[in-house]
Amino acid sequence: MEGFSAEERAAMRERSQELKTAARRGKRPDPAEAEGAVLEKIAGMPAPDRALAERLHALVRASVPALAPKLWYGMPAYAKDGNMICFFQGAFKFKARYATLGFGDRARLDEGAMWPTH
Repeated sequence: MEGFSAEERAAMRERSQELKTAARRGKRPDPAEAEGAVLEKIAGMPAPDRALAERLHALVRASVPALAPKLWYGMPAYAKDGNMICFFQGAFKFKARYATLGFGDRARLDEGAMWPTH
């Protein structure tokens, strides 16, 4: 096993920078600044991923306005009370075949009568 790939190391560097930036700003980040950072990251994506990320961003902002946009390991993410709920990982990020919409544990997708994996 060779360790982390170059893409994984880059994502960890991005996360480190995100944490440093958050520490400089204090606990309460400026929502407009955070959304601007997410939109800037989306704008820098290759065309196929950018189109998906733009649509997802619009959908999340319109459907669940309580979720706050933020960057998470350099990826657009959406948080509630500071906890990451979901994120968009473009296929380009780790040279994957497909883009991914991922959910954190705090999303609690398995609560209630609906299971999204069936």
